[in-house]
Amino acid sequence: MAVSVSGSRSVGALRWQGWLVGLVALAAGLVFAPLGLYVWASGGPGGAGAAGAGPPRAAVEDVRVSGCRVDPVSRRVVAAVEAAGRPGGVGAYVVTVEFREKAEAVPGERAAQALVKVPGVAPGATERGEAVGPVWPAATVPWCGVAGAEFERAP
Repeated sequence: MAVSVSGSRSVGALRWQGWLVGLVALAAGLVFAPLGLYVWASGGPGGAGAAGAGPPRAAVEDVRVSGCRVDPVSRRVVAAVEAAGRPGGVGAYVVTVEFREKAEAVPGERAAQALVKVPGVAPGATERGEAVGPVWPAATVPWCGVAGAEFERAP
């Protein structure tokens, strides 16, 4: 039974409105708090990843293996490597290429590796190089991938 105060709403109606306001505030917090965290973490205005404030891009992101084949004469595996130039100047990449029988690494098994240097990579340009790996067994298809890369700006 609702008690009525002269000229105002009942106590039951006020209690219901209080719950409604509380639920709306809770819903708003659940929606906008993660959104605010996302904007802050992804480098929104003044956020942790703001332009120029974050660490430089890893050199591994600029290189890729574009081909993997076995040389028919020497039976060595050969990986074609492409390096994309970085803004800000010409430089060279030293890429570590890994050679395996499968794309998934086997724990405890050591894969063959080779280094290839890709010099004179200008901003916006793509330069190529080849990494020559070990003699490959017949009747097996090699997998070639980037294991690591370093970039050094030219003087």
